[in-house]
Amino acid sequence: MYAVVSSGGKQYKVEEGETLRVEKIAGKVGSPVTFDQVLMISDGTDVNIGQPVLADAIVEGHIVEQGKAKKIIVFKYKRRKRYRRKQGHRQQYTAIKIDSIQAKGLTAGKKAEAKVAKDTEPAAKQKETEKPETKAAPSVKEAPKAAAQKEAPRKGAAKKPAAPMAVAPKTAAKKTTPKKTAPKKSGDKAQ
Repeated sequence: MYAVVSSGGKQYKVEEGETLRVEKIAGKVGSPVTFDQVLMISDGTDVNIGQPVLADAIVEGHIVEQGKAKKIIVFKYKRRKRYRRKQGHRQQYTAIKIDSIQAKGLTAGKKAEAKVAKDTEPAAKQKETEKPETKAAPSVKEAPKAAAQKEAPRKGAAKKPAAPMAVAPKTAAKKTTPKKTAPKKSGDKAQ
């Protein structure tokens, strides 16, 4: 059995015995918490959906922990303007353990789970007694197609290396010309 509840502007899917982290709720560790904003309840077979909330549904739990989440860095920066601001933030949260999910006509707990388990047993036994379908052999026309499909390489399989490509010879070598030097002036010293 599960329910969808709204808390702190967010929606959470909850089950009995589950620990849930929500936005900070006032209260000490061990104090009871009730969620009356229940949007949906399902017991495995029946689903009740509120429009927008269910009137007779309540999810109860108790506070397990009050804490802060991991630090995030808020960094603002404008290039070429010498503007940068660095700030850290740790969001506060409340950890809640869900004790019970209650709704009109639906009762949570082991009774409902046992009922669902009993309903699924006969279906499982029926599947065992049914004969499995045997696959017919492929016809003569389909046999070559099946063989071709088996030979086709699988995705991710190593491919055969391609034949090396022939390299064309260079048609003409680049000609180099000797460097021209400026004529010596009469006033230059010999080195």
